[in-house]
Amino acid sequence: MRPTTRNILGVAAAALVILASTGNTPANAADAPYDVLVFSKTAGFRHDSIPAGIQLIRDLGTANNFTVTATEDSNQFNATNLAQFEAVVFLNTTGDVLNATQQTAFENYIRTGGGYVGVHSASDTEYDWPFYGELVGAYFASHPAIQQATVRVENRAHAATAGLSPTWVRTDEWYNFRTNPRSSARVLSTLDESSYSGGGMGADHPHTWCKTLQGGRSFYTGSGHTQASYTEAGFRSLVLGGIRYAANRTRADCRAETGYTALYDGATTGWSQAGPGGFSNSNGTLTSSGGLGMLWYSTKEFRSYSLKLDWMMPGDDNSGVLVGFPASSDPNSAMSNGYEVQVDATDTADRTTGAVYGVKSADIAARDAALNPPGEWNTYELLVEGERLQVFLNGVKINDFTNTDPARSLTSGYIGIQNHGTGDDVSFRNIRIKELGGTAPRVGPITSATGKCVDVSGSSSADGAKIQLWSCHGGTNQQWTVNGNTLRASNKCMGVAGGGTANGGLVQLSTCNGSGAQNWTPGANGALVNSQSGRCLDANGGSSADGTQLIIWTCHGGTNQRWTLP
Repeated sequence: MRPTTRNILGVAAAALVILASTGNTPANAADAPYDVLVFSKTAGFRHDSIPAGIQLIRDLGTANNFTVTATEDSNQFNATNLAQFEAVVFLNTTGDVLNATQQTAFENYIRTGGGYVGVHSASDTEYDWPFYGELVGAYFASHPAIQQATVRVENRAHAATAGLSPTWVRTDEWYNFRTNPRSSARVLSTLDESSYSGGGMGADHPHTWCKTLQGGRSFYTGSGHTQASYTEAGFRSLVLGGIRYAANRTRADCRAETGYTALYDGATTGWSQAGPGGFSNSNGTLTSSGGLGMLWYSTKEFRSYSLKLDWMMPGDDNSGVLVGFPASSDPNSAMSNGYEVQVDATDTADRTTGAVYGVKSADIAARDAALNPPGEWNTYELLVEGERLQVFLNGVKINDFTNTDPARSLTSGYIGIQNHGTGDDVSFRNIRIKELGGTAPRVGPITSATGKCVDVSGSSSADGAKIQLWSCHGGTNQQWTVNGNTLRASNKCMGVAGGGTANGGLVQLSTCNGSGAQNWTPGANGALVNSQSGRCLDANGGSSADGTQLIIWTCHGGTNQRWTLP
């Protein structure tokens, strides 16, 4: 196989994908040259569209820098011959087309990094070859008459579907499959069975998908029965993207995906803009403009989750995904109190694509191998578990970061996308999340044995704000988050003034710094013990009056040292 070469900002950026909706086939002449074998042998029904399919792939190769060898000779499936090709297309094959020796050669080809593309009746092939069944993803079961139907495009980050609209109405022969491939493949599009007659798979009817298998890549589409299919711009784009993926000329996250909830899939309900600039919203795509600002999902804080989203930058642009920040209308606060996973083609290692901005560089070699160039879509997964943040790019892990900054916490917070500034035009699609469960941070009042609440005087968030007793009223200045050994309000920590350890040290609010003066552990009889001093949180003078200053004092078990946490 010919080696792959990539130029992130050079000629590859010049060959931007032309969307199928324009009526043109995407041009990817900047791909490193490669070779494709088109195999169309039939041992059952023979489609009269096979010649049109071969001609389409030849045309695509001429325009996109790959050569095509078309054959129906199964003897070409040997190790020496297959090694010439980056991808093999099974074009409307049917029945048993390879003998046992040829099957073994093809299995080895896939296992060592080869690519497979299956078109239409490729799923009506080799029913008694388990490896092939796993490779194609699902076997054909039945089909109704040729008719018009609606295809719903579920993933528009893959090169095969990036140029399609969320819904695609076309005419073809629509396959039902014996099994649903969703558990082992990334479904790219489904059929809306309410739009035609004869569907047999129900509400989840996969139609096009991709997957990885034992070192190789697989792409399959159920479309391609009719001769007319091969003249359609959208279908031509679909086939080209599938070939480029199989040949490893474009990357995609083709891991199986289930259980995600859409946060953005065309509607911005639940999102709020912070700071200047904003995002346009068109065709299920958010595109940034102006700034520095942030569009954040203000409806809910998240903890322990997998966040996935697709993004594309047209050139040397700048944006990022923000996680783990407290509610704020100030994008700078979100960056200071949370973390940004960067999208930027050319900045320094700790501020380029895949980096946790200003904190930890991505694995640059892994990042470069997984990254699609400007003009093509990429997929991030940000996996947050406790204080650990793992970053996956197109299914490949490129960063693994654990927060140790006491002033920040990934255990709970909001998520957002950045609009960086004029000229930094980055687009986002299909933002979705899967919550993973785990122990939620405890949030609520801290109450004394006398029924009063621990209160930040005047609802202040300033360093040095007095922490006192006050009648409980449910206000935000009486809401405390138990975060590890810290007690937080307004994203600041309860601590002892000046880090003092003597009896009578004043308890106050201050910026979290990780010191023992801000650490509290449960003690006997409801006590809260300050780690640095070994003394207990105490209502001064044993008073229960509103405004009583909280201090530290030698632990004695009295009622003024008994507290109930959220």
